[in-house]
This record gives sequence, structure tokens and C-alpha cells, in this order.
Amino acid sequence: MFTRREALFGVTMAAAAVASMPAFPAKARAGPAAGALSRERVTLVAPPFVHAHDQVAKGGPKIVEFIMTIEEKPVVIDGDGTTLHAMTYNGSIPGPLMVVHQDDYVELTLINPESNTLAHNIDFHAATGALGGGELTFVNPGEQVTLRFKATRTGTFVYHCAPGGPMIPWHVVSGMSGAIMILPRDGLRNEKGEPVRYDKLFFVGENDFYMPRDEQGAYKSYESPGDAYDDMVKVMRGLVPTHVVFNGKVGSLTGDNAMKAKVGETVLIVHAQANRDTRPHLIGGHGDYVWEEGKFANPPAKDLETWFIRGGSAGAALYTFLQPGIYAYVNHNLIEAVELGATAHFMVEGDWDDDLMTQVQAPRPIATN
Repeated sequence: MFTRREALFGVTMAAAAVASMPAFPAKARAGPAAGALSRERVTLVAPPFVHAHDQVAKGGPKIVEFIMTIEEKPVVIDGDGTTLHAMTYNGSIPGPLMVVHQDDYVELTLINPESNTLAHNIDFHAATGALGGGELTFVNPGEQVTLRFKATRTGTFVYHCAPGGPMIPWHVVSGMSGAIMILPRDGLRNEKGEPVRYDKLFFVGENDFYMPRDEQGAYKSYESPGDAYDDMVKVMRGLVPTHVVFNGKVGSLTGDNAMKAKVGETVLIVHAQANRDTRPHLIGGHGDYVWEEGKFANPPAKDLETWFIRGGSAGAALYTFLQPGIYAYVNHNLIEAVELGATAHFMVEGDWDDDLMTQVQAPRPIATN
């Protein structure tokens, strides 16, 4: 059993090491005064939805303020009631998608309520220096910290908790990851440099979970994250997940929870996986434009059937729906999609186009002559 004291001690040691480093502000190179810029406070929303934002920046760079609260809580991850004692940003798995423009400043206040049991931090793959901000954001229960960094590179990037050593994978596979999208100031462009826009944006976060079982083979539940640590690490070391899910739970984006669109609408799908490689595929559709590596400074690939998201990264795919119906969006490791849960749905309304597809003859008995 991993106790709260042991958890805090381990992360406190890491924080102490950071404290012994030279003070960043005292030796920092002087730069533009971010404090002179205008400010915008943004309220984050739970995935798959994303807060309101402009696709093309209005005016010059600004400071975009976000607040995220860390929440340790039990989360049911499948239809059988299997419960993960999760660690989350803002209570959701994945954490919210943050959207800014290149050269904006991201200013995040990270809150770790006293009701939590563990220390946490945040590592932005989009940020430069201090382990992506991880060295500057350690917060014990009952503390908060504010970090500001400049969004210098465009694209989609993962963020995750990284408190040091074995705590890193454990926190990540317990739910502590999300993504940030940094748009070009003049918006997205295709391979010809022409502007492209989206009508809707959805954020799909893929997670692999490693749930311990009891002697009878049933999944175990625990009172706190620390109580689960030893058993979970044993499963993690086998590198075989028990669940691979979109947005925290088997079926979280299917049925009544399907993502909605209409024929003719263009949808941007941001897909993040903080730990394992994945292969998104839209059954019955395509990636019209795909930033497989998530970097908008690079020209997008066109007309992909399946795209590849490296573990520890986020990608983006743009598609205009041309037919109505239910589209399954899956990890095309089909075992993980069907058996472990990595399936979502798009429910698309509109009129059917027979020119694109039609059933020439309905099923009937096989002709004998």
C-alpha cells in the first residue's frame, strides 16, 4: 500500500530538488513585458467540448488566463461498474482542451484542494524550459500555483502530470492528461496555404487503464489512489492495459453521448494519447486534412483513411461530413476498439446522397441459374 505520507514525501523530495536550483526569475533574460498585454479569462469546459475561441486571432498577442482544479475521485470506467480511483484535471478524463494563438501567453492557475491526498504538477509539451513547467508547478494538497508561458509553436500538444520517477506513469494512466491547441494567428491552412475553417471542434482523449483483479478475477476497488498504487504498478509493468477508452469510460462517446454534426459541416477532431501509440479511423469517413503529428507549421496530409498518433502527443484531423448516419470513430487496433473500449460515435443528420453510395439490390436468395 502506498500511503499519503509516502506519496507526499516522494514528490516533496522532487520539489526540494527544484527549490535548490538557481532561481529562475533572478537569472532570467529580460524580455517583452507580458504584463503590459491585455488579458482574457477563459472558463474551461469538459471534453469532448471545447471553450469558445476565435479561429483567427483578433488583435495582437494577449495573456489568456485559465484555472484548473485537480480532483482525485472515483470514476466508473465501464458498463460493469469497474471503478478507477482517478486523478484528474478539472474532474474530467481527459483534462480540458485549452485553445490559444501563437505568441499568446498561457497563464494557468493550478489548484490542489486540501481534500486531495497527493501532490501534483503539470508538464506542457508546448512549453519551453523547466520540464514543460513541471518543475515550477508542484502543489501539495491545500496549495495553488500560477504558471505563465509563451505559446511559441503552433499545433496540438499533450499536457500531463509529471511529479517524478514512478509517479509519472502512475498519475498519467490514472487520468492526469489533456491537451492544448495553439492556432496560427491567421488560422489553419491547407497544403496550398489556403485558409481552412471548422464548424465544430471535438476533443477525444484516449486513455489506457491498468486495473488490478482479485483472486476471483474481478476488478478491485480502492479507497484512495495511494491504496491502489502497488497493485496497479504490477499491472502496468505487464504493459497490457485492461481498458483502452475514449474520454474516460467505455461508451462515453456513443449512443446518447455521440458527438453531433450535420451533413456539410466540417469537424476538427483533436485526438490525444499521453502514453501509448494509437491509430484513429473514422469508419465511413476520412481525414480530409490531417496534421498527424499535430503541428500546424507543417502541411497537412490529405485523404487519410487511418492516422497515427504517437504516444505522448496529440494530432488533429479535419473532415466534412457528406452522408448522414452513425459513424464509428475507433482506434483501428480493432481488439482495443471492440474488446477494450476505444470506440466513439458521430451522429450526423441530413439527406442521403445516392451518388456517393446506393444499395443496387437488397439481400435476396442466391440465384441458382
